[in-house]
Amino acid sequence: MLNFAIETAREAGQILLEKFGRKINISKKGDINLVTEADLASEKLIIERIRSYYPKHAILAEESGEAVIEGGDSVWKWIIDPLDGTTNYAHGYPCFCVNIALEHHGEIVVGVTFDPTRNELFAAEKGSGATLNNKRIRVSETEKLSEALLVTGFPYDAREKENFARHFTGFTTKSRGIRRDGSAAIDMAYVACGRFDGFWEEGLHAWDVAAGVLLIEEAGGRVSYYDDSKFSIYAPPICASNNLIHAEMLAILR
Repeated sequence: MLNFAIETAREAGQILLEKFGRKINISKKGDINLVTEADLASEKLIIERIRSYYPKHAILAEESGEAVIEGGDSVWKWIIDPLDGTTNYAHGYPCFCVNIALEHHGEIVVGVTFDPTRNELFAAEKGSGATLNNKRIRVSETEKLSEALLVTGFPYDAREKENFARHFTGFTTKSRGIRRDGSAAIDMAYVACGRFDGFWEEGLHAWDVAAGVLLIEEAGGRVSYYDDSKFSIYAPPICASNNLIHAEMLAILR
């Protein structure tokens, strides 16, 4: 199933590349969220492939919502973000990806994040480690928050997140630096391969984080809620790190 996810992500990524930089149709989901024809085309391909190869599996996709097989829920569920970083994509900013994960009995067992602009494919299978273009990856060895490079995303409803400014200020003063690239999936993949030391964000969805959680954990990192309790992909917020700076991050987030 990992190979299927890899092949599917690459095919969907090719669709995104073919349309990137061209004039495309853009619509809104709510006041701020965007959806492009590239989102829809990528998702259509992914869902059609899943329906063809695994017709009895359930699917949770960003644009289509939850689609469950007729006759009851499946113990297998594909969780899809066909284009993470849609706003970047719509503005021609080359930071976006395809995100595909597979859940079995409530546990993520496969995760793939594909960045087509850099031809970087991050993949993980439960218990088998994480890779970038078939080479094993590990989280960073940074031991102190003061030496860490962090990454986050700004929630669309930042004004309603009363602790966001406090958290951001705390990390700005206590870390080496903070980046904001506009794709949570890429942010988490970069934590997994050691480019970033830690990540936190509010307001994300299952399709944003499912693959990244597995990537980070299989690369030796740690994922939790702000109170250090066990994380669920279905309920934000999220704190992820190389494990070594996790306690320091949580001290600011609590």
